[in-house]
Amino acid sequence: MTDEPAAATHVDRAEAFIRAGIHAGDYPQGSRLRERELSESFGVSRIPVREALVRLAAEGLVVTEPRRGATVRRLTLRDVDELFDLRLSLEVFAAGRATERCAQGYRHPGLQQVMDRAEDATRRDDAADIAAANTAFHAEIITMTGNRLLQASLQPSLGLMHWLFRLTSTEAGPRLHCEEHREICRVIYSGRPKLAEALAYAHIDVRREPVLQALSEVLPPA
Repeated sequence: MTDEPAAATHVDRAEAFIRAGIHAGDYPQGSRLRERELSESFGVSRIPVREALVRLAAEGLVVTEPRRGATVRRLTLRDVDELFDLRLSLEVFAAGRATERCAQGYRHPGLQQVMDRAEDATRRDDAADIAAANTAFHAEIITMTGNRLLQASLQPSLGLMHWLFRLTSTEAGPRLHCEEHREICRVIYSGRPKLAEALAYAHIDVRREPVLQALSEVLPPA
């Protein structure tokens, strides 16, 4: 029983390190993620590394195959385009629903706290922290809806979203991104659902073509 918390900590650490390595490009797309090498790098057994890879596969960052093991997912332009479709379907609805709850008196300080972290990361121009905070901002709006099925629907795509934010971190400028998030946050708390939906839609859709154009030089079509 006493080993369980330690084991969980090892899994969490391994997951965080591997995820950060994928986002930073230390583990290139399509590269093998060998359990033995990773366990030696982290100073843990192969068991927590194996569990970490299972979690990252659920996020869409890692692909596991029989007899071949785990590899970093190869992103395609189709993946990116479909992610935009998913976000427009789920996040626009979520922005409206979260705002409706605020208009009904729901109090949820988490979104402002995430916004504060995003602004701090933007001031420091820390690309990794900016991407993490931006991902957390969108996830927090989903949480505010109180809809568990909606949360479960987006959860597997958060890893891809974070990865995409890292790949396109300079696309529109982090300060503009932060300003748009700040306005969405303000409108949600002010209880104006239609405006929140419109801002969320524009925030996502305006970036589709520039992102696809930028990534067309480094990602295959499908």
